[in-house]
Amino acid sequence: MARSSGSAPFQADRDVPGLIVKIGDYPLHHGGVGAIRTLGRLGVPMYAITEDRYTPAASSRYLKKAFTWPTTGTEHPEQLVEGLIRIGRGIGRPTVLVPTDEEAAVLIAEHQDALAGSFLFPPVDPALPRRLASKQGLHELCVEHGIASPAAAFPQSYDDIVAFAEKARFPVVAKNREAFVRRRRPAVNGTTRIATPEGLLRLARDWGECPGVILQEYLPREEAEDWIVHAYFDRDSTPLAMFTGVKVRSWPPHAGMTANAYVVDNPELADLAGRFIKQIGFTGVIDLDLRFDRRDGQYKLLDFNPRMGAQFRLFENESGVDVVRAMHLDLTGRSVPEGEQRAGHRYIVENIDLPALLAYRRSGYTTPHAPARASGTELAWLAGDDPLPFLTMLARFVRPGAKHLYQLWRTSRRGGGTGSSG
Repeated sequence: MARSSGSAPFQADRDVPGLIVKIGDYPLHHGGVGAIRTLGRLGVPMYAITEDRYTPAASSRYLKKAFTWPTTGTEHPEQLVEGLIRIGRGIGRPTVLVPTDEEAAVLIAEHQDALAGSFLFPPVDPALPRRLASKQGLHELCVEHGIASPAAAFPQSYDDIVAFAEKARFPVVAKNREAFVRRRRPAVNGTTRIATPEGLLRLARDWGECPGVILQEYLPREEAEDWIVHAYFDRDSTPLAMFTGVKVRSWPPHAGMTANAYVVDNPELADLAGRFIKQIGFTGVIDLDLRFDRRDGQYKLLDFNPRMGAQFRLFENESGVDVVRAMHLDLTGRSVPEGEQRAGHRYIVENIDLPALLAYRRSGYTTPHAPARASGTELAWLAGDDPLPFLTMLARFVRPGAKHLYQLWRTSRRGGGTGSSG
């Protein structure tokens, strides 16, 4: 069971609340619950934007108030900014913003002047988060700064896709290209593995005249290993907290959200991430997905999430600092205690790890760098000091969740796994 982290050897500023900011309809989000708990256990008043009053986040004992505001990501940005400012007035004092999706991170970055009076957030180049959240923008940044990434194509028409299908090596991976656009006109339901040219052309018929996708080289799971980096960088792009780990399982398999992961020290990977962030001048929390390609010995950057990752609570240093705590401490003018990461610690997302475990056993896939035994375990949902989010998750998950898992399983059986990283 997840342990309580309320006895951290430092004091947070309890006069500065935190607000979980989300855009879109995904009520079963364990990352938001984790952020509420990690700051709430320090005595920080926590608020959250929720789809309704009965989400797991809304039921947390550490949440002072839920602001019910169902959004889709198709709203005009000014409307979203006005809604945030209205919530800020309701809180009544400067509040640290904790975005849990790309759209929220992009919105905050691009409207810093309007939000600065009510909220605290890391100052960043307003255009950078949108570029990082864009699969094409990220690929271009990787090329510009010499960071390895999978080969990619950015079709502008159906004819481009036909030409790609004639020469590409399958399977390939399709992803929605841009933040916000994926909400308004999603081409695929998250990361999608496509096994054949015929399968690609069949899907592409529904993508319209200007396909909003990136078609990416598939790195064979037998020759690769999935790694993650979570960190917080200050206004000088200096890491105040940096963590590395290995992803053991995801759901859907090999293409979706982290279901099981371990903290594993990887200085080479930490150095690569730190240098890249310094080069591009990013400030704030990051969640990186990389795949180590054994064929050429390179870490290839798959996704750059310019916000906290759903599994951020896997990572905490010996001083009790995770990336969300690091951000709150830094933005409130407090020092961020250093310390080694909890090597060997494990993270499990209870509602998706069991189907993932069954799928991975069937495929025979293993993760060589995963420790043989965990030094401790952090559960995404179940916490002895905050049980209601777990129970609320179960109540909302069982029927629709089982149906969703079955549909994803059937999709993967047909040769295309879908999902979103996090």
